[in-house]
Amino acid sequence: MSPRKYDQRLRAESAESTRRRVLDAVEERLREAPAERISVEDIARRAGVARSTIYLVFGSRAGMFDALAMDLLMRGGFARVRQAIADPDPRVTVRDGIRGGVHSFAAHRDVLRALYSMAQLDADAFAGAIQRGEARRTRGMRQLARRLDEDGALRGDVTRAQAERLLWVLTSFEAFDLLFAGRGLEAEAVADLLVATAERSLLA
Repeated sequence: MSPRKYDQRLRAESAESTRRRVLDAVEERLREAPAERISVEDIARRAGVARSTIYLVFGSRAGMFDALAMDLLMRGGFARVRQAIADPDPRVTVRDGIRGGVHSFAAHRDVLRALYSMAQLDADAFAGAIQRGEARRTRGMRQLARRLDEDGALRGDVTRAQAERLLWVLTSFEAFDLLFAGRGLEAEAVADLLVATAERSLLA
């Protein structure tokens, strides 16, 4: 390996290490006091970095929270959802997407619960990170309903708009958590129930 490539690798590793420390600090802070506002200064102190470093790595306070939300989901297995979305059969997207989403939520339920709860109380609590994520999910369910409709996969008495709304409910964190935490079901049981509901309500 050339000296230049070696230096580039070291810089990349250092940047990733810094990013990881910051995200871990935000997660730790959320677990300690989920109802209190999180400041960039506090996270910088916890992560052992300068305040400016956080802006350099994430672009903004909002970018830091966006990165945390996606990091939690990806570490929970959100790649399964992305794989399901890419499947050409929209029926597979429904089944595997719901199942993957449930397990992704379950992996970091307590932190995600704090994020979603605070976002409902204060839209600016996490600089709109949850709202942006929900907007992406809304667009995704609209696209999935369209795919199901165009593929002839919807029941005859279900419109595209109705499918979009029900998919939006079934793929939500709240639907997951009502069964997982509210009724004490295991993640796989939650997934089974939500998938069965989608299949029986929507699919021909």
